[in-house]
Amino acid sequence: MPVTRGLRLSARTVGRLSVAEREAIFWDRDLPGFGVRVYPSGIKTFVVQSRGEGRSRRLTIGRHGAITADEARERAARIIARIKSWDDPAPPARTGVTAAVTVAELAERYLEEHVAVRCKPGTQVLYRAAVRQYIVPAFGDTPVSAVRREQVAALHHSLRETPYAANRAVHLLARILDVAEDEGLRPRGAGNPCRSIEKFRERSHERFLSEEELRRLGRVLEAVSGGGGGGGASPAAVAAIRLLVLTGCRRSEILGLRWEHVDLAAGELRLPDSKTGARLVPLSPAAAEVIAELPRTPGNPWVISGRKAGAPLRNLQYPWEILRARAGLDDVRIHDLRHSFASRALALGESLSMIGELLGHRRVRTTARYAHLALDSVKTSASRVAGSIESDLVAGGGATPFPGG
Repeated sequence: MPVTRGLRLSARTVGRLSVAEREAIFWDRDLPGFGVRVYPSGIKTFVVQSRGEGRSRRLTIGRHGAITADEARERAARIIARIKSWDDPAPPARTGVTAAVTVAELAERYLEEHVAVRCKPGTQVLYRAAVRQYIVPAFGDTPVSAVRREQVAALHHSLRETPYAANRAVHLLARILDVAEDEGLRPRGAGNPCRSIEKFRERSHERFLSEEELRRLGRVLEAVSGGGGGGGASPAAVAAIRLLVLTGCRRSEILGLRWEHVDLAAGELRLPDSKTGARLVPLSPAAAEVIAELPRTPGNPWVISGRKAGAPLRNLQYPWEILRARAGLDDVRIHDLRHSFASRALALGESLSMIGELLGHRRVRTTARYAHLALDSVKTSASRVAGSIESDLVAGGGATPFPGG
């Protein structure tokens, strides 16, 4: 992370600070260890860093706007003194009133100071929903210093019917309590009560469209396209579904596609910020044709445009439900189109590493979920080869005796 020194942090200087692409910390020239972290979004948080008990510690003091630079400087000076004296480094404003800092208060600050500036929009939505649906109802008025393992276990158990939500709620609560310990709001060394909670096994949903199902979907898409859309499925929605099938892209990558990301001459999409970072998506002739046939509206940068002028299509679920019902695919999710792309690639002999490249996976273990499909392909190939050999053996049976027979 870039750092800059030599400024005196005041209301005026902090207000003028900005960064273009990466967050940076600007350190105060008069009080070593006092700084402000500036994010590309414009959010600024005051931080303090010092060394005590043999290790360096960096704490967040507060967000610029919620406290002034002078207030932050005073708190920083006191925190530095406490760290150097091996004392509890909790910010002075909270000293003696730790019990008043509730899970709900710290969770909201965590969403604002950490999630809002570090996570992608989709992740922010999931985290905010988890805080408001699960964490606040269960722990809202509980002091962060009083959260116990049995309480966390009770929350986790109450969500056992939705393993994914249960595990994610505990994971997020663990992150929030980590911040509490870093800021001295929980006893040092007490441990995080979420760490010993055993996760539920998450049932993976793997649904792959067969050749016949893809044909049915294709007929429905063609029929809707021929009629100019209608019935809740606009031409843009139909095009989006076609691109999901033909590229294996994520829904967010297609709905967030801008014309500047498309290079039809090179036959590729250049996505600057997918779920796993920047990536290049090769376009097949069929996928390129879908994009080429889409109208370009002046002033609208979105490839898949919505009904509102200058805006992208945001909700693909409703038209998808209509299309899948017509195709008799009521149990198929939009994300299953991506699974089907991977399944077909494996059936055609592509390796797992190549599938990972095509799908934009950053981790090998993400692609490994398709390993059993690869094994099925190997078994099918083995049966085909053995069957061919067997036919020769049967055809030649008894025709030529073995030597000495």
